[in-house]
Amino acid sequence: MMTAAEVAAHLGGQVVGDGAIRLKGFAPTETARSGDLTFAENEEYFERASKSQASAILVDGVAGKTDKVLIRVPKARIAFAKMLGLFFPEQEFSPGIHPSAIIATTARIHPTAYVGPFCAVGDRAEIGPKCVLLGSNHIGAECTMGQSTKLFQNVVLYPQTRVGSRVAIHSGTVVGSDGFGYVLDQGAHRKIPQIGNVIIHDDVEIGANVTIDRGALGSTVIGKGSKIDNLVQIGHNVVVGEHSIIISQVGIAGSTRMGSNVTLAGQVGIAGHLKIGNNVTVAAQSGVMNNIPDGEKWLGAPAQPDRQMKRIFIGLQRLPELLQRVSALEKRLKDLSGNAG
Repeated sequence: MMTAAEVAAHLGGQVVGDGAIRLKGFAPTETARSGDLTFAENEEYFERASKSQASAILVDGVAGKTDKVLIRVPKARIAFAKMLGLFFPEQEFSPGIHPSAIIATTARIHPTAYVGPFCAVGDRAEIGPKCVLLGSNHIGAECTMGQSTKLFQNVVLYPQTRVGSRVAIHSGTVVGSDGFGYVLDQGAHRKIPQIGNVIIHDDVEIGANVTIDRGALGSTVIGKGSKIDNLVQIGHNVVVGEHSIIISQVGIAGSTRMGSNVTLAGQVGIAGHLKIGNNVTVAAQSGVMNNIPDGEKWLGAPAQPDRQMKRIFIGLQRLPELLQRVSALEKRLKDLSGNAG
């Protein structure tokens, strides 16, 4: 439980009203009760928050009249994210190795790390300070994990995977499985051995049931601060730049290189061996078959620059009307030709 003044100090905000009021939780306006803090990022939300049972409202900008205590901050949504961590901190794990875990004699596990039940840690693997393996994790030979990295249940790291610090990988994700590489040899598909690895840099979060293939040669790389949603497939030797967002059901084919601050919306497909520039946005369900320069927005299948594709969409919407007009003109020409005959 914290006072409104303590919350404001943590967020770099300002209290309007009784700073001594005590706040016991954080809740949306629909379920907030007395003693709760809620937030409003626009006028509509503020009106709802004012009518709720919450004791205080986190706001940015100018707010209307209310009998609630206000905590003014530069950006309410950012403050909202910070506050959830304060009121609902993540579970902490005491250092140690569960008796059911199987640890190779050559593995190195920092004494502050936690290794949960039924984990397996391979030869020469290194688990860094304050890392957490929640359970049933398989860490292959020569894998490394930096500080404060967390693997949820049933995450698998294939051999030689390198994971940085403060990385979170959610349940069911497989990092470092073989890339999909074959060559046709006398009518049969001969497998190309995949002898590379995966490198995941600091502050990355990877959702549930994601698959990231190891490089055929060299590395598949996920850049610092990038966030990957559930059910994403990243092919071998793909490079994802820093602070990019990849949303659910995206598929990126092998050897494509993405810049930094890229956003791939849901169900985007990226062909192989392409270059996607910095600050690029690709709209949902787009199929990218060409390189995209820096700073552009693309959509459609096959994807094209957004303004061009929007004109195409407008043209497609008008196509039935256009066909009717053409049909009417053809009939009229036919009638005129008959009369002339």
